[in-house]
Amino acid sequence: MYFVYAIKSIKRNYIYVGISDDPVRRIEQHNKGYEKTTKPYRPFEKIIVEEFNSRAEARKREIYLKSGGGKEFLKSLI
Repeated sequence: MYFVYAIKSIKRNYIYVGISDDPVRRIEQHNKGYEKTTKPYRPFEKIIVEEFNSRAEARKREIYLKSGGGKEFLKSLI
């Protein structure tokens, strides 16, 4: 199983979308500052987590959520 997750910075206007086989662990890594790209935007809260059977399906969804329309969809969930 693969998961696409979106997280939102609590302090700044920033949304991050990623893929993981363990989204709970991955979001925790973002919040602990292990990732160089997201470290300045900590702390995060979860917006959405979606489950997929294959990495290819998850990647397609990730690409959409990173697009303009996808970001608008995520903002509508906040």
